[in-house]
Amino acid sequence: MGARILVVDDDPTVAEVVVRYLERDGHRVECVSDGAEALRRALSDPPDLMVLDLMLPKMDGLAVCRKLQERRPIPVIMLTALGEEIDRVTGLEIGADDYVTKPFSPRELALRVRSVLRRGRGAAAAAGTGVLRDGDLVVDVDAHEVRLGAAEVTLTAREFDLLAHLMRNPRQAFSRAALLDQVWGWSFGDSSTVTVHVRRLREKIEPDPAAPRRIVTVWGVGYRFEPTPEP
Repeated sequence: MGARILVVDDDPTVAEVVVRYLERDGHRVECVSDGAEALRRALSDPPDLMVLDLMLPKMDGLAVCRKLQERRPIPVIMLTALGEEIDRVTGLEIGADDYVTKPFSPRELALRVRSVLRRGRGAAAAAGTGVLRDGDLVVDVDAHEVRLGAAEVTLTAREFDLLAHLMRNPRQAFSRAALLDQVWGWSFGDSSTVTVHVRRLREKIEPDPAAPRRIVTVWGVGYRFEPTPEP
């Protein structure tokens, strides 16, 4: 069953091609051309996913993504220009799930959309349900909720999937490529995506993100989840 997708791009040629390919994949697609309208639409009637250009009139894509993740997190795929590495990293840091660099293949974008939707809808079912615990960190997979002590922790869909995957496999070291494959569903991609998401997770669940105790770096390999020792 297709998803509801909001495409945000002020270039009518790009928007038309993106809409055509996504509709061909069975999705219901709306299109807007400025950031302010995109934010209003997404907050009033949230789509299943947003394809978001960075350079927009009235409100740029990074501001839209930031406000959206603060108020009503939904999956976001950014469209970025070649050479905008700082913007790509910033977008991932504020909650975007993926990015595609212009000029891009519409087929590649359609595949990335499928991947993000599949992870957002099916990660819990595919990996099992229940509650994951580590000390005062509690991940309720069924409710898609994370708590640290008494406080609720707000995670993007991809951050949640990554944390749940690591917690289900304690003390197992994963390379960035393995995490891209197992969490993102990509057989190729930029491993810096994993690095950014790990950094964001550490900022949200570690007492000292600069000296993490749960999501630790395995030098020369990648990352592993280190369970909190029993008292």
